[in-house]
Amino acid sequence: MPNEVFNSFNAPEPGFARPLPAERATPFIEVDEFRLNRNIAKMQSIAEKAGVRLRPHIKTHKSIEIARRQVEAGAAGLTASKASEAEVFLQAGFKDVLMAYPVIHADTIGPLLQLAKYANARVAFIAGDTAGVKALNEAAATAEMRLPVFMKVDVGLGRVGVKPQSAMALQVAQEIIMAKGLKFAGLLSHAGHSYGANSLEAIEKIAIAEGIDLLGLRKRLETSGVANLSVSTGSTPTALGAPITPATDEIRPGNYAFLDLTAVRLGIASADDLALSVVATVVATNDTYAIIDAGSKTLSSDHGPHGTGGGGYGRAIRIEDSGKSSSFSVAKLSEEHGFLPLEGRTLSVGSRVRVFPNHSCAVVALSDSFVMRNSDGGFTTYPIDARGKLL
Repeated sequence: MPNEVFNSFNAPEPGFARPLPAERATPFIEVDEFRLNRNIAKMQSIAEKAGVRLRPHIKTHKSIEIARRQVEAGAAGLTASKASEAEVFLQAGFKDVLMAYPVIHADTIGPLLQLAKYANARVAFIAGDTAGVKALNEAAATAEMRLPVFMKVDVGLGRVGVKPQSAMALQVAQEIIMAKGLKFAGLLSHAGHSYGANSLEAIEKIAIAEGIDLLGLRKRLETSGVANLSVSTGSTPTALGAPITPATDEIRPGNYAFLDLTAVRLGIASADDLALSVVATVVATNDTYAIIDAGSKTLSSDHGPHGTGGGGYGRAIRIEDSGKSSSFSVAKLSEEHGFLPLEGRTLSVGSRVRVFPNHSCAVVALSDSFVMRNSDGGFTTYPIDARGKLL
């Protein structure tokens, strides 16, 4: 993000300056409907122009309402993290969900599989090692189902998955093929290390390397007699900051629906693209700080996805009665308080500020609901339906 946005005696970028509602108790999450819909449409357009399926990750918003908008815009299905999270969306009537999280105990997905059978829905899974394949095959046998399974490929994040050039990749693929209850659906990756990039050029290099790794592994598998494998990639930085690589059949970004200060820092979004913010009130002041009623239990203590991002915990924007706006760093947090350095300026008790967080996904996970600022100027409150779904 440009220095003038962070070191702000200056007015903030125009996209940050938005009207502040005065009638609601704070703190609360506000989602801007116009910007949300625009972000959804933009990613759908990127997918369609590249000729790939879009399967958005709902861990960002955990919202049935927003997932509905994504599917209505053209998304082919949804991606979820945990089984209980996926259950929320099957219960709401969505028919195609990928659980992009490793399964190591068969019983953790038992209720999800029974729900999928009852709802006549498709659920797919990932496996990044032989233990995962075994657990999924056991679950499939118990549920009397055949489960689509993607092999998770580690393309650089160093978290879950087989290395693309490894012998283990061929071994795990063979075990998926041999498992009676499983169907080898394809290769799946998450270039989460793109959040640590320092330029758009660096993001593009990561996306290209991801494509090369996946295409190379697919060719190795084809040589072994495994054909027609789909390739699914997923990260907002590579989807927005680089061309979709030719090896790709499906993309699974999540953060794009809201975006955040990390996206602005990466250069894949502007302040005007940010659809999520937190409205807070100044509850105390001293010689050094204005104290707001949004702390780590509202904003999270996240510096950005995978620990990336700049200093501080967000950017607070105040609009004066004159229309002039000013910007403050959220420099420190306690559980229920945020600290805004005044640096010679004033903020009176009772003043409202709009905080743009480092990481929108983490903020959503901490609240029960959000307020939608509708395009007509009204407000609608929606539940965060899959909040707390950790199993």
